[in-house]
Amino acid sequence: MTSSPTAFLIMLVAVTFLVSLSKGGLGGMAGTLSAPLMSLVMPVNQVLGLLLPIMLLADLFSLAMHWRRWNARLVWLLLPGGVVGVSIGTYFIANVSGEVLKIGLAVISILFVIYKLFEKRILGSIKYQEKGWHGWLAGSTAGFTSAIAHSGVPPISIYLMLQNVIPRVFVATCVLFYAILNWIKVPFYYFTGMFDFQRLWSIAWVFPIVPLGVWFGSWLVTKVSKIVFDNIILVLLVITAALLIFD
Repeated sequence: MTSSPTAFLIMLVAVTFLVSLSKGGLGGMAGTLSAPLMSLVMPVNQVLGLLLPIMLLADLFSLAMHWRRWNARLVWLLLPGGVVGVSIGTYFIANVSGEVLKIGLAVISILFVIYKLFEKRILGSIKYQEKGWHGWLAGSTAGFTSAIAHSGVPPISIYLMLQNVIPRVFVATCVLFYAILNWIKVPFYYFTGMFDFQRLWSIAWVFPIVPLGVWFGSWLVTKVSKIVFDNIILVLLVITAALLIFD
């Protein structure tokens, strides 16, 4: 750890809850913040292996909520590229320093914020004609950013929005794709030594937070303006990225 044990524990609980909220229906915004926040209290290459089991557990509850509402054809189009992206991303993680990886995480966070600010303008400027390779491109980009930052939202969001799927199918398709992608990351992370099993065992007490967070997220999405929530996350992403860069 690069900070006090107390700071680590507080951040771990907060990030576990954020991941669970995002899986509960508040979209990928809260989940995107998880890796940058944890990187403030521990080395970023250790963060990725620590957070993945929490995400895998949250995926199970999220899949149950959206069971069989997804578009399986779109998921199959995205997955081959996802495998390629995870492979490249894991290679990148294994061959760069922690400082470079931390800056990369900050840059991805800032790019995510820029995309969300101009999302409607970007999508409105695209004259779309569907091609088979678009799924490969979106999947590989998402796989790369997910491998190095647990964040692959923009490319998948753009791709699914251009397919004109209804909101329920959109959410369920994202849930299924990321659930499979997270399992794809497991052997890559394992063989590059990114799992610290002793530490994972020591933080197992946070796992019960996951179902509570998923349930609370599914309830909160009907009570809180998603626009307001997303804007709060964007501000936190900018602040966190700045802290990572200037630490």
